[in-house]
Amino acid sequence: MTVRAHAGVQPEQLMALLDHTSAVIYMRDLDGRYLLVNHEFERLFDVRREDIVGLTDHDLFPAEIADSFRANDLTAIAAGRPIRLEETAPGEPGPRTYITVKFPLMDAEQRPYAICGISTDITERKNAEEQVRRLNEELEERVSQRTAQLEASTRELDAFAYSVSHDLRAPLRSLAGFSDILVEDYAGVLDEPGRGYLARIEAGVARMSRMIDDLLDLSRTTRVELRREHVDVSALAREVVQELREDEPDRQPEVRIAAGLTATGDPHLIRLVLLNLLGNAWKFTARTAAAVIEVSARTDREPTVFAVRDNGAGFDMRYAAKLFDPFQRLHSNADFEGTGIGLAIVQRVVQRHGGRIWAQSESGQGATFSFTLAAERGRRNIREQE
Repeated sequence: MTVRAHAGVQPEQLMALLDHTSAVIYMRDLDGRYLLVNHEFERLFDVRREDIVGLTDHDLFPAEIADSFRANDLTAIAAGRPIRLEETAPGEPGPRTYITVKFPLMDAEQRPYAICGISTDITERKNAEEQVRRLNEELEERVSQRTAQLEASTRELDAFAYSVSHDLRAPLRSLAGFSDILVEDYAGVLDEPGRGYLARIEAGVARMSRMIDDLLDLSRTTRVELRREHVDVSALAREVVQELREDEPDRQPEVRIAAGLTATGDPHLIRLVLLNLLGNAWKFTARTAAAVIEVSARTDREPTVFAVRDNGAGFDMRYAAKLFDPFQRLHSNADFEGTGIGLAIVQRVVQRHGGRIWAQSESGQGATFSFTLAAERGRRNIREQE
């Protein structure tokens, strides 16, 4: 077995170079007979280079593997250039995987006269990749199971809330009816403290009625089928503001609604979002001398980011994590009435549309609630870009 050397380079120096690499290196003639192998080839396949010269892969390996090696040789010879491919060879304790570069050697007339191969063992990397793949599949399965469990639990809780809220209406109507009878028929019998207690009962009934309505709305956001269609957000916002003005005609805050705001989603559910966000803005600007409420959107990105801003009471951002939890309130009932369910409804609607919602505020400086109604593309963080 001989190696031709260029001027100044001895054959033994070239062989020393080949023998001191961890790659498997070999040369075969066009008929597939071995001309040269390096030390790593000898070590891996337990052969001596003196014994292998003149043999073919079919003399060394199982037929299926030898056929694959020969087919790859012929592909490289036909291509007339280096090719890169993955090959499998016998090994301990089992088959080993290699990344192989094969290239033909050309004579002075650019005709191939031999095929060379350089193979690097990637078995450990392949095993690690396979392990990662299996772990990812297991993780996806666990996430899928957990998601299904959470969805089932959510449906059960929503069904429970709907049932309880519906069943509470009958005794509440009875309580309201008897309160009305006391007011109409026994007002003259009651003293001042008694009339005060009765007024508190009526206020409690009204508050409970609002809470039941909100609970039913919260339940419906999950139970109703989501319809996706073109929605004129600007028009919906104007309708909501008009209702708020009719309920409190003495209040005249400045309301700015950007024109041309549109979205794709369920119009009824999107209206619930605006009703709660604008209702909050209306409520929390009640003590602001020059109240301003604004509905806007940023359309220079995907998805569109809608925002409802006000210059009202605001809140401490330290408690922002509680904003969207049902029955969590950052202001007392004495300051601002509410059930603590509105923002939970908003978050659920936004999430059902594939979007998200977040808030920015400072006590006494108003609040901004931003939301999307579609999933974000890529990993862009809208909050950081605001």
